[in-house]
Amino acid sequence: MGNVASCCESCFNSRRSQSYEPLLLENEREAVADLLQYLENRTTTNFFTGSPLSALTTLSFSDNVDLQRSAALAFAEITEKEVRPVGRDTLDPILFLLSSHDTEVQRAASAALGNLAVNTDNKLLIVKLGGLEPLIRQMLSPNVEVQCNAVGCVTNLATHDDNKTKIAKSGALVPLTRLARSKDMRVQRNATGALLNMTHSDENRQQLVNAGAIPVLVSLLNSPDTDVQYYCTTALSNIAVDGANRKKLAQSEPKLVTSLVMLMDSSSLKVQCQAALALRNLASDEKYQLEIVKADGLLSLLRLLQSTYLPLILSSAACVRNVSIHPQNESPIIESGFLQPLINLLSFKENEEVQCHAISTLRNLAASSEKNKTAIVKAGAVQSIKELVLEVPMNVQSEMTACVAVLALSDELKGQLLEMGVCEVLIPLTNSASSEVQGNSAAALGNLSSKDGRNSPDDYSAFNDVWDKPDGGMHRYLYRFLTSSDATFQHIAVWTIVQLLESGDPTLQNSIRNSALLIPNIRNLASSRTSSHASSVGTPTSHRSHSQSYQDTETGEGLGEIQQLGRRIIEIIEGEDPVPGSLPAGSLMQPGSSVDSDHEELRRSVREAFAPGSHR
Repeated sequence: MGNVASCCESCFNSRRSQSYEPLLLENEREAVADLLQYLENRTTTNFFTGSPLSALTTLSFSDNVDLQRSAALAFAEITEKEVRPVGRDTLDPILFLLSSHDTEVQRAASAALGNLAVNTDNKLLIVKLGGLEPLIRQMLSPNVEVQCNAVGCVTNLATHDDNKTKIAKSGALVPLTRLARSKDMRVQRNATGALLNMTHSDENRQQLVNAGAIPVLVSLLNSPDTDVQYYCTTALSNIAVDGANRKKLAQSEPKLVTSLVMLMDSSSLKVQCQAALALRNLASDEKYQLEIVKADGLLSLLRLLQSTYLPLILSSAACVRNVSIHPQNESPIIESGFLQPLINLLSFKENEEVQCHAISTLRNLAASSEKNKTAIVKAGAVQSIKELVLEVPMNVQSEMTACVAVLALSDELKGQLLEMGVCEVLIPLTNSASSEVQGNSAAALGNLSSKDGRNSPDDYSAFNDVWDKPDGGMHRYLYRFLTSSDATFQHIAVWTIVQLLESGDPTLQNSIRNSALLIPNIRNLASSRTSSHASSVGTPTSHRSHSQSYQDTETGEGLGEIQQLGRRIIEIIEGEDPVPGSLPAGSLMQPGSSVDSDHEELRRSVREAFAPGSHR
């Protein structure tokens, strides 16, 4: 508005001609004279109070349109150069000018109001004083300049949370949606920016959807303007947070994923980032998890994942994590070359969230396929976990130990994992301040102790090596879990001890048999009516629900699982059941059942406990 001052002074000077002077009231002539003087000293004049504001107010409320124009132009220039909290005495004349039928007055007044709406206090007061109604009328104006300024003002007002619902209920969303299609790029930018500001609450998002915003936002993803792309992509990302909206998008916008995948290759970093985040939110649903891969989204995500720009790394890592939840996507992700970049991000100490996304993705990729588990271990994931897990934040520790627990389900990998020395880092973590880390670490140790696929007692030498160290070794860990008040932990401990005893390793058997810490507590559990969650015998259940009380599981002779396992241990150490692998009558595993059957139950339970989608 560099020309506003000259226009204003020209307008005022014209009032001094004899042809205009008789048309002015005395107070208006005085106001014109005063304001011209103030404008000459504008750098030292405060126009928001006293005589300068009084002069502007007089001109604003004049019946003379030329004087209104002059006042509106003056307000526009003043507020462009200085914005401060103002009171009703400043806003009232501007709001009055906003209701003028003159296009020039409307344009300048809305510009002034938009400038003032940058200030937080002013945003609230403008809405409180009824500013939305005239702004909505101006959005419907045929004049593009008026539209642009009115929408820009609403965009600023919509940045305050207290205003969002009021704007949504004012009737502004329909004209905003219509103006988002404007051929004027300034109007389009302001309108899409306003729509974006309205997507930060569930209620407002729903009203925005009802106003027909979705097809408009999706169509504008192909806009040549990067600001419009950014606003629309971010708005759609927010809209996709809601499951019901994702369903609508899936039904009505078949080109959405393709457009977002293309935007991940935009020249604008912020557009790339928001496109990945929008896909991340969409990938909360199975349909979109598959569609992103089908649309060749993995190549762009891999490129972003290897960026040096943190927001791109974070957004792409979050997206890949959700995409990896679907079992059909596990192999395509691995085959696209994600393993090494994901493993590299495990040591990304600059951002804990990136580390969590990376390790969760690796865990998801390992969920369904022995081949993928082997590929993940071969790529160095377990070695990296071993090196990092004791030093990373607790949330990352939880994800890392959960990943090891899933990998340890593989019969082919158990020996290899033990040779890598993972027990040395898992054992200290069973005493973590986090119950999740404790449970994940114990489940991993339990899975490693499972005797599937083992042909020699030598396979258990790794457990002998860590029986008393580090941090008290397996011995102390099992004691802590046996004496825990958490039935889940008790269950994991007795189940693991059964596995170690049934290994046939004499050193382990003697260590357990001669333990003054373990045996008395095992006898106590075997003789008590321990409450236990309804799960299969010998299966560590999910440690993610510690607040949940255990229900008595009545099977066979009516004994709870923990009690059954405790009795099984006593039978073995006292030599009453010299045949490894058999279980007493009344257990969930009937006499004659194969050990493989027991471990199928284990696999199923642990996969449920560490379901890929549980850490979305």
